[in-house]
Amino acid sequence: MKKKTNLNFINCLLFFMISSFVSSQEIDKKKDTIIKKDTISLAKEHKLTFTVDLVNRYIWRGQSWGGNYAVVQPTIEYSPSEKWTFGAWGTTNFKKDYFYPDNETSYKGYHEIDLYMSKKITKFLRLELWDYYWPSVTKVDGVSNKLLNLSSNSVNTVATDFKFDFSDYSFPLEATLSTFIAGNDYKYDENGENPKQNYTTYLEVNYTLKTYKEIELTPCIGAVFNNQAQYYTAGDYNKISFINISLKALKTIDLKNSFEMPITLNYIHNAASKNTEIFGRNFLLFGISFKRN
Repeated sequence: MKKKTNLNFINCLLFFMISSFVSSQEIDKKKDTIIKKDTISLAKEHKLTFTVDLVNRYIWRGQSWGGNYAVVQPTIEYSPSEKWTFGAWGTTNFKKDYFYPDNETSYKGYHEIDLYMSKKITKFLRLELWDYYWPSVTKVDGVSNKLLNLSSNSVNTVATDFKFDFSDYSFPLEATLSTFIAGNDYKYDENGENPKQNYTTYLEVNYTLKTYKEIELTPCIGAVFNNQAQYYTAGDYNKISFINISLKALKTIDLKNSFEMPITLNYIHNAASKNTEIFGRNFLLFGISFKRN
């Protein structure tokens, strides 16, 4: 009887140990699952992206800056959540001679650093705040290169952008309404005096189509309104000016390990009537990017 009692005790002890082990394994699995889910969720919320673009020249909204020289354009962007994004973008052609907007053959040195922040308001609307800073590569009389200077002699402008994106609704239409709210966007009286903030506004609409081999085609039309401050030097000053009519082709190559290589070919037409060239001004851009998500 004693042996039988001991055997039963041992069997019960073994059963208890095995049950405890299995139970602890299940708890550990649940903990691991929760940790993995939290890690994935955290990774989705916190996102840091690096991009470097190599482009044959810099064209911004139908305008050439820095002449016909290749440029490098790095971007760093951080999103602490789905709603908020903070970033910095830059461009340089590595030339050190100052450019003269009235004579494109003299365009040489140009660089720019833009800071921005973005908040998602609704599923289809983002509000962005941009600071455009384009210091001259050499000292120029009457021009201040101070970063926080927003007066009429500065190289700073601040813009608010309303960005509409309906791609989540299976309708790949995007629109941007951008208005300068501060900085060197001033209009003057007939004597070139009494500078007043102009609030120059630009509207752009584009539609993205996916074609053969996942190549994206994006036709775009952009126009500037109330350009009396002549901020858009390649646009008309006293009427609505369609300065950016373009068609872009994009192919993204997956390089694995969170790296991508987007390749773009972009035709841009500036239809401002002030342009004396036949059929307006036309640009063909080729770019290759290296992006790490």
